[in-house]
Amino acid sequence: MIKNDIWITQKAHKGMISPFEPSLIREIKINEDEPSRRVISYGLSSYGYDIRLSPVEFRIFRHIPGTVVDPKNFNSHNLEPTPLHTDANGSYFILPAHSYGLGVALENLEVPNNITVICIGKSTYARCGIIANLTPAEAAWRGHLTLEFSNSSSADCRIYANEGVVQLLFLEGEPCAISYEARQGKYQDQPEKVTLARV
Repeated sequence: MIKNDIWITQKAHKGMISPFEPSLIREIKINEDEPSRRVISYGLSSYGYDIRLSPVEFRIFRHIPGTVVDPKNFNSHNLEPTPLHTDANGSYFILPAHSYGLGVALENLEVPNNITVICIGKSTYARCGIIANLTPAEAAWRGHLTLEFSNSSSADCRIYANEGVVQLLFLEGEPCAISYEARQGKYQDQPEKVTLARV
């Protein structure tokens, strides 16, 4: 069963999502003297939670002649850090046309034992050609999600930090025999930085 805003709020107050925004934020005010600024929504929705992209790090895949990306022996040189830019619209990273990038969630998650979280893309970005890779956070997973984005368009695209980037859906099931924590999953306790492929 998919969990609703009431359940998400109760669990968030017990540490499931941190920091937690109890409503859907569509505009923010940086200073009292300035007008509000529209943002890509984040926070609590009816049956999900929109998490934000951290400004800490964003990396883009670059082709290095003579190398092949190998998930069993990942070469970190294939990922190039990209700078954070800021203007009147906010802070953002640029994902070049027809490229793939990795970012990290601002929020820290602590998934309950009987829940699996599915991470899906937001329609605002989908309409710009940005595809967020569908990823799960299994029962008892903890940390900052590493987020994967593909720019399928022929134009460079901004991806805004500190604003909504993907939605989490919380699915409840019967208690599992072995949780992600119990099996000592290789991506447990990810920090607020991009975590590379591991075997």
